[in-house]
Amino acid sequence: MTAASGPTVSPGTGWLSRPLTRFVLRRFAAMILLLLGITLVTFVLTALVPGNPAAAALGPVQSKNPVAVREWDAKFGFNRPLPVHYAIYVGQLLHGDLGISQTTGNPVSSELAKAIPATVELGLGAIAIALTVGTALGVLAAMRRGRFVDQVLRVVSLAGISVPQFVLAFLALYFFFFRLGWLPGGGQLSATVSPPPTITGIYTLDALLSGQWSTFFDAIDHLVLPTLVLAIYTIGYVARYTRTAVLEVITHDYVRAAYAKGLPSRTIVLRYILRAALPSMIQVFGLAFAAVLTGAVLIETMFSWAGVGEYAYQAAVSLNLPAISGVTLFIAFVYIVVNFIVDLLHTVIDPRVRIQ
Repeated sequence: MTAASGPTVSPGTGWLSRPLTRFVLRRFAAMILLLLGITLVTFVLTALVPGNPAAAALGPVQSKNPVAVREWDAKFGFNRPLPVHYAIYVGQLLHGDLGISQTTGNPVSSELAKAIPATVELGLGAIAIALTVGTALGVLAAMRRGRFVDQVLRVVSLAGISVPQFVLAFLALYFFFFRLGWLPGGGQLSATVSPPPTITGIYTLDALLSGQWSTFFDAIDHLVLPTLVLAIYTIGYVARYTRTAVLEVITHDYVRAAYAKGLPSRTIVLRYILRAALPSMIQVFGLAFAAVLTGAVLIETMFSWAGVGEYAYQAAVSLNLPAISGVTLFIAFVYIVVNFIVDLLHTVIDPRVRIQ
């Protein structure tokens, strides 16, 4: 008689063997490697930027002083070999140090921390409008395929994608600010309104949390024009891809069977069509969200919006290499994280992805 043995775990039943866990670990490892590669590319491109950073930072007088130039190069590490400089650069990044701004002398990380909430405030409003309106227009165009409504919506979405954003911004400022005076022309708050106490850095949210209703409504007024201009392009982008995704679904047999059963159109669209089209739509939603958060340079500059786009513009004009590098890494980080989240959502919605 043999002794009773305890419970055994068969190979392949541990948590590491689960398809979703393996998928997440692979994606996370790829994300880390990609981030490391982006730091190398950013460092090399920054080092190859034409021009003299010392001259841009010191000005026309001090840049002619060899002692001042040598001290500046030593301070920012430009007198060291590139491999050594890159190793120091990566070590600083691991500690959250993006370098020192060559124009202000402040840490780039602290300056970006002040600019990011403004961009998030603008981007969240734009993406909320774009996803709501764009998805509705795309579904409507697909359900009316080939009809007058479909043709009109396709032209409108194509126009939204084709017209440059600076043209839309100029027209919005001209009509709604200069001609009609309905909305303010720039900035995040009026000159007579003080910013709310800093809690999140987002003026509208901080004003709500602080109970400053006048500041909240003033911030909303300043948010309307840049948000709408930024959302117009994304609406067209989302509408076209939503239309394509829905058209691929509505020809399936289970959709025809739902119509044959006499189910309401609203139920069929929400429970059958959109649910099946969501895996392909969510990829577009993720890219649109990342693009809105990181692609508002012209909009923020034209509307004097103190976000990452405005900060990037000022850094490029002044050849502020640490700031340029910091903005580049922020944009890359946003795209990588958003793609990672989209992949996870895709596996939750469609289990076939993680099984493959």
